Amino acid sequence: MHALVATIVHHPEDARILHRQIRALVDAGHTVTYVAPFRECGVIPWDQVRAVDVPRASGRDRMSSIQAARAALARLAPEADLLLFHDPELMLALPTKRPVTVWDVHEDTPAALRTKPWIPQPLRRPLGGVVRGFERRAEQRMRLILAEEGYRSRFRGNHPVVPNTTDVPETPLRPPGDDRVVYLGQLSKARGAQDLIEMGRRLRDHGVRLEVIGGADHVVRPLLRDAHQENALHWYGFVPNDRALRMAAGALAGISLLHDTDNYRHSMPTKVVEYMAHGLPVVTTPNPMAAALVTKRPEGPAGTVVPFEDPAAAARAVLELRRDEKLRHEYADTGHRIAQASYHWPVQARLFVKQLEEWVAEANGPVPSVPRPRAPRQSGRRRTALRE
Repeated sequence: MHALVATIVHHPEDARILHRQIRALVDAGHTVTYVAPFRECGVIPWDQVRAVDVPRASGRDRMSSIQAARAALARLAPEADLLLFHDPELMLALPTKRPVTVWDVHEDTPAALRTKPWIPQPLRRPLGGVVRGFERRAEQRMRLILAEEGYRSRFRGNHPVVPNTTDVPETPLRPPGDDRVVYLGQLSKARGAQDLIEMGRRLRDHGVRLEVIGGADHVVRPLLRDAHQENALHWYGFVPNDRALRMAAGALAGISLLHDTDNYRHSMPTKVVEYMAHGLPVVTTPNPMAAALVTKRPEGPAGTVVPFEDPAAAARAVLELRRDEKLRHEYADTGHRIAQASYHWPVQARLFVKQLEEWVAEANGPVPSVPRPRAPRQSGRRRTALRE
């Protein structure tokens, strides 16, 4: 099977797209062409995929990216068995003649629009209604994969869910330490960037360093740079997921300070699962799914829940874990057991690939899956140029 995978919004090394889905397809013996903004993000693609570069869509400047993607997809679609795309914007770029087409729904886009600073406030709710209309039409024209069970209510059909789980090591790389905490993932006001900065200032006075690993929206970048300069935190910027998780290993806690917004209310923050998988106690705001995972599992608690937009409470929770070595080790061990039992990506990877193979087979006749030994993970940095 030849899969054409496309994004113009996400970073080319997005964990779900590259490290999980594309890796699963390659490991199953399938060919992948990956359309993404490689040059703009400074990324050298993996050797195992054919890479096609397009401009990145960001802020209000999206039409040039959509037009470039439309041309690339029209050229590449005839040779593919499957088109898997990851951005609602790409619905405007789909070629008329295309193979089995699958939209991987990552977020509640209409709800997310209400928190986007680049969209004028009066347009956010009406634009959400327009996007809802696009979603309903998408069900009639293509297949859908959902990243969350909570997304089902937005659609009429019964679409498969491929959750954002992660690779869970047999044992964490290092036990939790006592001198640093980490945040993994994209940063924005709604994701708690300003709360992180204030928490970092409070922890600095107690000898605990906050390490922030992830890209940031343009609105909060200056705030993070200033906080980095004043040593309130250490901001690394975007780091590929596999390396970011190695950096996080051994931290005192993993932090998730999402605000109480519609977009996050019914979704599981992937970072919380990743913290648990790698043996980090969790400090999270009471996002319902995160709070339930961290504090209401029969195995016991894996961290602490703090109020929304309360960096002082988050800092106190971290310092309590620092004082209580036994508690943080209990949280770390419990979280790892939960992740290992319920959130190990290879289980989902097999179901994901099988579902795509079945859809292609329904359209074109059986497509053999050719298992092969799992290739060693790599960042792809041995490549010196893009293929296209």
